[in-house]
Amino acid sequence: MMMIQEFARAKINLTLDILGKREDGYHEVKMLMQTVELADVVELSKISSGIKLQVDAEKNFGGENIPVDEKNLAYKAAIEVQNYCGENFCVAINLTKKIPAAAGLAGGSSDAAAVIRGMNKLFNLKLSVAELCEIGAQVGSDVPFCIVGGTCLAEGRGEILTKLPDFKKYFVVLMKPRGEISTAWSYKTFDELPAEKISHPPTQEIIKLLDLGEYENAFAKFKNVLEPVALKKFPAIDRYKEKMFEAGAKFSMMSGSGPTIFALADDEVTAKKIASSVEGQGAQIFITKIF
Repeated sequence: MMMIQEFARAKINLTLDILGKREDGYHEVKMLMQTVELADVVELSKISSGIKLQVDAEKNFGGENIPVDEKNLAYKAAIEVQNYCGENFCVAINLTKKIPAAAGLAGGSSDAAAVIRGMNKLFNLKLSVAELCEIGAQVGSDVPFCIVGGTCLAEGRGEILTKLPDFKKYFVVLMKPRGEISTAWSYKTFDELPAEKISHPPTQEIIKLLDLGEYENAFAKFKNVLEPVALKKFPAIDRYKEKMFEAGAKFSMMSGSGPTIFALADDEVTAKKIASSVEGQGAQIFITKIF
């Protein structure tokens, strides 16, 4: 029996800016997104009928809350491939979770992207990357980026992508505190912030600095506008970031809507030192790399 295996890699936000609410109910965003090596494993095979999703999330924070039906983005992705192609593809999806759930790392979106890529291969659909992204946009705003991967500027509601030069291959320490932050809650709370309380990142300036290799200057301008929102539920985020900087991080910030914090390190020794600096907090900690 033919089986396709795809790696669903996590992402971090190097910047996250919200420009306002759109008429369609979504938010207009401008973000620098980056893939990291940490990945879920998605295996797909043909079956005689239906869509079957099996999830192994035993060691995953929040894994017990991951659905195995249409509420799961991987399952929804399979439906959207069927809808796009107008065919009833029958597929079994085995998903092994490594990325923490509801962590600001696009774990669910990346799983969906892996299903879309995998079904394209499994059923020999010969869809282009643009077509895969079109399907992905029906599943979730981050899914097109997770299909493309690498280093990208994401605009619109997150589905309009511009590929950027590859980011430097830093080691990445991820710290996922126990507990979750709802993306919907984050954006709603952000909408209630007074305009004078919001400090927007100069995204285009950052892109130019990165293109010139001026990483230190770029780091000084990185910003996630949802971080002040997350601090309302996780006030310790600032303390964890401070510990990471003290341990040698080149930079540290919250990813996505949180609550995961990432730190960039020049080498594995420093990455391990950073990871040790935030141990004992009841959090999941990963050492990975820019991919």
